[in-house]
Amino acid sequence: MNNPWTTLTSREVYSNKWIRVTEHDVLNPAGGKGIYGKVHFKNKAIGIIPVDENGNTWLVGQYRYTLNEYSWEIPEGGGDKAFSPLEAGKRELLEETGIEAKEWDLILEMDLSNSATDEQAYIFVARQLNFYSPKPDEDEQLTIKKIPFKHLFNEVIEGKHLDSLTVAGVLKLGFLLGYKKM
Repeated sequence: MNNPWTTLTSREVYSNKWIRVTEHDVLNPAGGKGIYGKVHFKNKAIGIIPVDENGNTWLVGQYRYTLNEYSWEIPEGGGDKAFSPLEAGKRELLEETGIEAKEWDLILEMDLSNSATDEQAYIFVARQLNFYSPKPDEDEQLTIKKIPFKHLFNEVIEGKHLDSLTVAGVLKLGFLLGYKKM
């Protein structure tokens, strides 16, 4: 399908090591003048659901500056675009939780907010787990907790978790496992 938008001019308004914000003067699909802001993410979003042989998973708790609140999430973070999503997932899981996995399955790819950003996400299930010491980044103060996956699935259904990677990944894995709200 053809692009109905016309870009007249573009200018970068902000950039740091994670994002770049660009403002575009445009003609919208009806031909009217307007502006469109785009947030370009310099990394991929990676989420991992580690699952052990007893059906347990691990969540990472951290204070989210943007929301001004604490959040329990699947292990997740930014993956350098120079590396595959799988390599980034392995690094992120080990860094945040100290878990290494022998078996990895990509269960979901998604655009996180395609009306304003180009951020792409990849969510994996990791199995056959080994445990070591976590090594979080200096800007992360993390708490790790073990939880039965079925319990987490129900919490997501009940709206107790709002992080997009957590919600999407848990619902997808629950669907693949045939779960229904208990």
